[in-house]
Amino acid sequence: MRELVRPARLAPGARVAVVAASGPVPEERLQAGLDVLRGWDLDPVVAPHALDRHGEFAYLAGTDADRAADFQNAWCDPAVDAVLCARGGYGVQRMIDLLDWQAMRAAGPKVFVGFSDITVLHEAFATRLGLATLHGPMAAGIDFTKNDRAQGHLRATLFAPETVRTIASDGTALVPGRARGVTLGGCLSLLAAERGAPQARPSARGGLLCLEDVGEETYRLDRYLTQLLRAGWLEGVRGVLLGSWERCDPYERVRPMLADRLGSLGVPVVEEFGFGHCEGALTIPFGVTAELDADAGTLMLDEPALR
Repeated sequence: MRELVRPARLAPGARVAVVAASGPVPEERLQAGLDVLRGWDLDPVVAPHALDRHGEFAYLAGTDADRAADFQNAWCDPAVDAVLCARGGYGVQRMIDLLDWQAMRAAGPKVFVGFSDITVLHEAFATRLGLATLHGPMAAGIDFTKNDRAQGHLRATLFAPETVRTIASDGTALVPGRARGVTLGGCLSLLAAERGAPQARPSARGGLLCLEDVGEETYRLDRYLTQLLRAGWLEGVRGVLLGSWERCDPYERVRPMLADRLGSLGVPVVEEFGFGHCEGALTIPFGVTAELDADAGTLMLDEPALR
């Protein structure tokens, strides 16, 4: 797996577009997130349909066509330096095939931030644009607007990425050891759902795979991992980082399943690394070469996440 192109870091005054690619966005949470971004001396602009709600499907932030148009217009706007997702939920898979990837490639590399349902876009940016991205807190996420650690780590990654080349967590080794590879991953259920989709990468070979999820019963998590195993998608993976399992079964029930499904890979696995749907979530760059030390609970990037 090759390292991807790293976009340029942000500077004070940078314009960032906030888009709703998935679920509907509560206005008060969006305003709180915008206040945080303005406090960082950024210039946030809200996509025209960011506060829309689909007339029939209440789980979508407006129509597929409008969400896709907002996203593409933000990315292709030469005045925009970064695109930040407002929240996750569900909906990227419905709109992603409406994006003009040739036009987005021509717009050049930019910073992209999101997680959860946004996993689908992380995969597409890797395969279609060869671009490194940031798996991090979203602008209207309550876990972002009310948490200093989440804000601080994302801010450092955006403005001074050399200061967070070593990402230290409270994680412990589920399987001990060290491994080097290119970071990738996201929400487990979305990675499983993307098998066979045109934007999905063929395998995690050569990668340090980051996995997390939210609101899933243990047997469903088992099914997603088993699907990836049976499909051969995990063959050649170098190491695994496990994030949060918020609103899933109690972790003492999830943990044995993770050990059972991942232990046979013969690679280091670190658990409770502190990214995903959790308080104080860390920002994890995708598409960069790094070294995982499962025993120490650290991920050391070869280079800063952004140029």
